[in-house]
Amino acid sequence: QVQLVESGGGSVQAGGSLRLSCALNGFTWRNYCMGWVRQAPTKKREGVAFIDEKGTAEYADSVKGRFTISKDNAKNILYLQMDTLKPEDTDMYVCAAGSFWPCTPHFAQNSNYWGQGTQVTVSS
Repeated sequence: QVQLVESGGGSVQAGGSLRLSCALNGFTWRNYCMGWVRQAPTKKREGVAFIDEKGTAEYADSVKGRFTISKDNAKNILYLQMDTLKPEDTDMYVCAAGSFWPCTPHFAQNSNYWGQGTQVTVSS
């Protein structure tokens, strides 16, 4: 059974950094696209960053140059390094994975598996 478990969220001031982790239990990397989406109660879900099995990463325009997605195949862990955080980055961040292509944030809704999410709050 596949289970995605996020950690690493928290509160930080604008300009600060956080690193999110997602443990993909019962998961195999082959032919899968995985990444992060974010969503607040009054906002539409937004794909943030996704990475394919070869390590090719794609980012939403709103986070390019500030966020970096990476994965540790040996440990089955997905990461999202978030730097230069802004108040508008405040959201629930959710780990997602699926067999969809192209592997970009735009197609995040096609993910097959979802985590429970971890809250990120950025204060000004």
